[in-house]
Formats: sequence, structure tokens, C-alpha cells
Amino acid sequence: MNAPHCCIVGAGRGISAAVAEAFGREGYNVSLLARRPEKLKPLVQDLQKKTGRTLCALGCHADNDDDLRGAIAQAESMLGPVQVLVYNVAASETAKPSALTSDQLIADFRANVVGALTAAQAVAPAMRKARRGTILFTGGGFAYEPAHSYASLSLGKAALRNLTSSLAQELGVDGIHVATVTVYGFIQSGSHFDPRRIAEAYIELHRQPPGRFEIEKVFK
Repeated sequence: MNAPHCCIVGAGRGISAAVAEAFGREGYNVSLLARRPEKLKPLVQDLQKKTGRTLCALGCHADNDDDLRGAIAQAESMLGPVQVLVYNVAASETAKPSALTSDQLIADFRANVVGALTAAQAVAPAMRKARRGTILFTGGGFAYEPAHSYASLSLGKAALRNLTSSLAQELGVDGIHVATVTVYGFIQSGSHFDPRRIAEAYIELHRQPPGRFEIEKVFK
């Protein structure tokens, strides 16, 4: 309970698992929030063995404000205030702009952007009181180069990058580091876009001292 707490929203295999391991090795206990937490049991057990830290998996729908706030509150009741928040949610309908319905776009936007804001709002008060904390969002190259087949996700990643910048301006004065890791490619173990390599960018951002905060690391 004395160890710091890293909360990862949108947990699973890939980037979030690698980030959980990286922060575990940094001495953090880790909460993993996902729609189906029961599927994370083997991952939790594996990471606990590897890092020696405490991990827990909790159910959460990132597109539901009350559900997300409740899951973060539950995680904090178990592991203490969140010092590092990682938002790693990506919801997308594979549809071109001309075929994308407003309902599809709104549903994806709630998960990709509104959920990120809700999570940040949930942890920011304690971080402000402590005058330190880190909020990291997983961005994507679609924010710079939209893909017509992924119109919804492209819009979401562009908006998330914008949100990162405005939150960084507001919260940076309180010692809170807000940044995005922009991944310009598809995740694949053993490749340039290996999750373990990408996780290093999250750690690098977290280690930056006040006055040297970067708001984005582009991994390409």
C-alpha cells in the first residue's frame, strides 16, 4: 500500500501489458481496468511474478462516465491515490467517412476522447493536492495522417492529441505532466513497434522533471 499506484485504463495484451510491466519494475503497484477483467487473470499473475508488485484487474466501460469513475475509485481504495494514469483505449468502426453513421462516431468518440477526459478529471484533484502526477494517453499516427478506412479512429486520435495539449497547459502549472505517446504503426512483437520498446516512451515521459515536460513522444 506504500508503493505508488499506476492505473491503466483499457488494459490487455500489447502496449498496456508492456507498460504495466515497465511501471511495475519502477516500483509501482498497478491497477488494470478493462471491459472483461477476468481475461486479465493470467496477465496479472505473470506480471506479479516478474515485478514483485501488487496488481489488480477491475471491470470498466470507458465510454460510461459513472462506470469509469467508479472503477478508478475502487482501484484507489485498493492501491491508494493514482500517481500515474495511462489511458490506452481505442474504439473504432472500420468505416469510410461516407459510410460512418453519427451513432457510430459518437460511440467511438465517447471511448476514445470523452473517457480520456473523464479519467483525467477523476485523478487530477489528488494530483493537484500533491503537486505532482503523470497522465499519459496512447495516441496514434492517424492524428497526423488520417486513414479513410478508419475515419472514426482518425478523428478520435486527432481530438485526443488536442485534449492532451489543453490539459497539459492547465495542469502543468500544478506539477502534473500530461502527454501522449503517438504510435505511428501497428503493434507487433519483435518488430520496431514491439510493445516493450513503446513502453519505454511512457517511462521516459514520466521521468521528466517539471520545467522539462514534453507533451508528446512520437514513436515511428
